[in-house]
Amino acid sequence: MDYSVVTVKENILIENKQKADELRNFLTKKGIFFINVMASPGSGKTTLLVELIIRLKDKYNIGVMEADIDGDVDAERISKLTGVRSIQIHTSGACHLTAQMVEDAIREFDISNLNLLILENVGNLVCPAEFDTGAHLNMMLLSVPEGHDKPLKYPLIFQVSDIAVITKIDTLPVFKFDIELCKEYIKRRNKNAEVFAVSAVKKEGLEALIDALIKRIK
Repeated sequence: MDYSVVTVKENILIENKQKADELRNFLTKKGIFFINVMASPGSGKTTLLVELIIRLKDKYNIGVMEADIDGDVDAERISKLTGVRSIQIHTSGACHLTAQMVEDAIREFDISNLNLLILENVGNLVCPAEFDTGAHLNMMLLSVPEGHDKPLKYPLIFQVSDIAVITKIDTLPVFKFDIELCKEYIKRRNKNAEVFAVSAVKKEGLEALIDALIKRIK
């Protein structure tokens, strides 16, 4: 009997990559730089984004897309604390966003006068790393309470990220977190990744990260 074997996941990823490339080209032609932010829940994504946006909004017209399984807490918080436009994307149980989902959200979000678009992806260290969102830059966050060994346990998110940010460094005295060893592990996974250590609460390390982002955007 004739039959064929279909690798479903591989086909899904190939189709997503094609859509991501189309979206990236579209945004490039529009003059919009797109940053995809990935991290686990509770890593400080929204807190850091608030501080970054406040410092960047005088240079750029910024729009923010917040992705969660449910709720609109983060989109409301971003809008209230920064004054920039934000929308909430509900994934209906999905642990990641695909390029098509991002494109659908952009259709509902007026980007005509934006030049910087930021996506806070679903909180997860695994699924979001597998799907290209069409972003020009992937930035991942790892918080001190999560432990310095995460690059060894979740390699893909570090491999696909251009920038890795160690967050909540103000908690270093409380946790057994070896920051230099963590940086070594990150470089082991991705030698080209830029690594930064910040505390959004204490406003530490933010300027170096902002300078790196501006260079990338330019």
